[in-house]
Amino acid sequence: MANDKHIASAFDRDLEGVQALIMKMGGLVEAAITDAATALETRDLELAEEVRRRDAQIDALDEQINEDCARVIAMRQPIASDLRTVLSVMRISTNLERCGDYAKNLAKRTSVLSELTPIEGSGTSLRRMAREVEEMLKQALDAYIQRDADLANTVRHRDLDVDQMYNTLFREFLTYMMEDPRNITPCMHLHFIAKNIERMGDHVTSVAEQVVYLVTGKLPDENRPKGDLTSGQTVETWD
Repeated sequence: MANDKHIASAFDRDLEGVQALIMKMGGLVEAAITDAATALETRDLELAEEVRRRDAQIDALDEQINEDCARVIAMRQPIASDLRTVLSVMRISTNLERCGDYAKNLAKRTSVLSELTPIEGSGTSLRRMAREVEEMLKQALDAYIQRDADLANTVRHRDLDVDQMYNTLFREFLTYMMEDPRNITPCMHLHFIAKNIERMGDHVTSVAEQVVYLVTGKLPDENRPKGDLTSGQTVETWD
């Protein structure tokens, strides 16, 4: 019996450790989204470069989390409910890492856009869209800490707002391109940025769905609302 308690205590410590890493990683991703959008709007190349450099920290945390989770599974052999927690952590980490990649892609395009003709209002609109995703991520992480499935479902439904913002920007960029061929190149870059932000929203939604799974033992049954009318398009990312 004493040995069982020792094993349980060791598992709890391990779990606390990886969950602390998840929160650290989430904070870095939140900052990356905010800073990448700010750099884009203000054409701050130094800040954009900082976002790109910091992505290595996010990648390193993702790798560490996955290694720690694999070690916990191998050494502690967690029961079903505890195993669910470990698997959720791994999936959340993967989605956070992808959000970091998209934020890095935003930062990379900032240097290109700084040399092109500005498209009026685009930076502000994209920053507003990115702020919505960042707020969704904050809510999703709060839901994870609080084990709050209702809050996680709120995040899932907020993704519709992000999709609608994307659709609006997509139409605006098309209009600019049709009005003046010189706008085609900057608008294509801006479109890819908008699409990357929309994809970040999808990954944050996946984080929220993992919270629902963690709390209830099953993923949400119903399909979440999707408002992206161009979801069949391929998203371009830069390594």
